[in-house]
Amino acid sequence: MSSDPAAFIRAQTAIAAPPLTPEIRLHLASEVTPLWHATEASLAKQQLPPPYWAFAWAGGQALARYLLDHRDVAAGQDALDFGAGSGLVAIAARMAGARRVTAAEIDPFATAAIAMNARLNNVSVALEASDVIGRAAAPWTLILAGDMCYERPLAERLIAWLKTKARGGATVLLGDPGRAYLPKTGLTELARYAVPTPLDLEDRTERIGIVWRLAPD
Repeated sequence: MSSDPAAFIRAQTAIAAPPLTPEIRLHLASEVTPLWHATEASLAKQQLPPPYWAFAWAGGQALARYLLDHRDVAAGQDALDFGAGSGLVAIAARMAGARRVTAAEIDPFATAAIAMNARLNNVSVALEASDVIGRAAAPWTLILAGDMCYERPLAERLIAWLKTKARGGATVLLGDPGRAYLPKTGLTELARYAVPTPLDLEDRTERIGIVWRLAPD
């Protein structure tokens, strides 16, 4: 795998719009298997996560669509896109009028992809490469998390922190297509969308992406 993230991204992806957000163009992998094979040999050596940044996941697409359709939610806010991946949700928040958007991602290939995708859509997105979970002095008034409840340890840490942010007055929105570790309580449904999904990425051709607001308790 190339040591230059931008060069690798350009070589392994094509510019395309996710099905639910035709307004937004991203560097996306057209096929799952070749990209996974291109990265997996170097994952252990470089301690990188899988290339989640190369796909527009169903929960993120639903959350991005919701922001674009309900611009009052993001307008004037200081927003955080947690586990931003491709940056789809961060870009949508900025396009919807957020005053400032920070995309948090610990994968350097993801941060490179976010920067490239933000430029592609003519928006500015700040990058945060450290783990923000547990950060007390968090300035964000709107916190967004798309498709982050797929793994128990991460989901438990994340939801506990997000509840503290909600108690502090932040609006916390989750986009989720039915992942296993989504909380069973404390959620208010805001919208749902049918999201086309490829069989080599999901186990079906369509998932229902639901946008939830997380309650403080």
